[in-house]
Amino acid sequence: MKLLGSLSLRQKLFGTVLLTALAALIVALGAVIGYDLRAYHRTLVSDLTTQAELLGRTTATALTFDDPKVAAENLSVLRFRPAVSAAALYNARGALFATYKRRDEQALDFPKLPEVDGIHIEARDLILFQRIVNDREIVGTVYLRADYELFDRLLDYLGIAAAALVAAMGIALLLAFWMERFVTRPVLAIAQIAREVVGKHDYSRRAAKLSEDEVGTLVDAFNDMLTEIDRRTVELEGSNTKLAREIEERSRAEREVLRLNVQLEDRVRERTVQLETANKELEAFSYSVSHDLRAPLRSIDGFGQALVDDFAEQLPEPARRYLDRIRSSTKQMGLLIEGLLNLARVSRRPLELRPVDLSQLAKDVVNELRQRDPDRAVEVSVWDGMRAEGDPHLLHAVLENLVGNAWKFTSKQDKPRVEIGALKDRGHTTYYVRDNGAGFDMTYADKLFGAFQRLHAVSDYAGTGIGLATVQRIIHRHGGRIWAEAEVGKGAVFYFTLGVERQQAERITGEAGRADG
Repeated sequence: MKLLGSLSLRQKLFGTVLLTALAALIVALGAVIGYDLRAYHRTLVSDLTTQAELLGRTTATALTFDDPKVAAENLSVLRFRPAVSAAALYNARGALFATYKRRDEQALDFPKLPEVDGIHIEARDLILFQRIVNDREIVGTVYLRADYELFDRLLDYLGIAAAALVAAMGIALLLAFWMERFVTRPVLAIAQIAREVVGKHDYSRRAAKLSEDEVGTLVDAFNDMLTEIDRRTVELEGSNTKLAREIEERSRAEREVLRLNVQLEDRVRERTVQLETANKELEAFSYSVSHDLRAPLRSIDGFGQALVDDFAEQLPEPARRYLDRIRSSTKQMGLLIEGLLNLARVSRRPLELRPVDLSQLAKDVVNELRQRDPDRAVEVSVWDGMRAEGDPHLLHAVLENLVGNAWKFTSKQDKPRVEIGALKDRGHTTYYVRDNGAGFDMTYADKLFGAFQRLHAVSDYAGTGIGLATVQRIIHRHGGRIWAEAEVGKGAVFYFTLGVERQQAERITGEAGRADG
């Protein structure tokens, strides 16, 4: 750039004319040569492909009936195509069936086996392989070798292009001399006056107008520019003052926005602290109440059991039934308290993330259910190889609730089935627990994971309504989500994901994308 800046206008004009002519000629010649060579290549490829198709149609019968003589006669027609130097037919087993060679190519060797369909260039020849298909069955392969004169044509064009460039440069040089006389000299005169105006700050100077062409227009514009300089200078100073004032106002506005942002962040932090404190107090209250309720419940259940054991003969049958109902309600209340404790414990317990074998956890849960209920024959299928990253104790609680529900709600089925598995899609894993039990109406699915929400009567299926709420809280703490699909009388399936799995999959996908890039 510095070298161009030091050149005179005359030199720049000469250089521009010559370079423009050279660039235009190179582009034009390149386009013509490229188009012709591309057309030659496409024509030769199309012609060779058509010839191969015709040979395939005419020799399909000979290949089918194993008649190499007829096939050789069909290939001999290529002697009228001087561009084709060799041809061959291979049968369906890949063996050489019939051949043809141009007279000057007798020493040429044919490939021992046919290659895949396609065209490629080898030295100065164009090679084609094409399957012969008859009644949707491959009966053989056509091999064609033709002269590829693209490089010879390119050399011829380069010679023509060199001669054209020399002639064009001579003409461009003559045009540059002519333009220098009528364009450069008047412009240089204007430049001299401009230097005097700038050096002496004498804006009363005017350039002489010597022609009515574009140079004359330039002189008029130059003179008008000198007239307008003072007025524009005054306007520019006024604009600068106004702009400085606007910049100051904008700076004040930005400072105010920053101040408000700081206040907003302080309020958010304050509200966050208040919310965390309220949550901790609520969890502590729930934990304390649950613990304090256990003692009187144990007393009620213990004294009820003592009445039954110590006064069995004196108790009338209605009193015994009442005591049984009292003890049953006490046990149900105990289960509710235990559920509340689990829900509070899930919220307070710190996550201990490590690799977890979900298949083994599921099998442990199933074994516990079988030991607890040995009279039931439930068909359980657990997929192997289900691994995840998470807290093993909390994930055990998830499977304990989900598989326990599946076990419970299949109790009225003749052939109960439970399946624990996983679905994978692009590195994302979705785990599920499926059963063929009672199911539920999807209309009420939004109430499924609420605490104390039940979609079945206690008399039909026992439970507290806290298990799924606990499961959802554990899954959310792992950064995942849980949802269900069901139909009344046809079972239900609960799906859940773990956020750690999703983060790993996104990291793997990102690394693969960077590697591809």
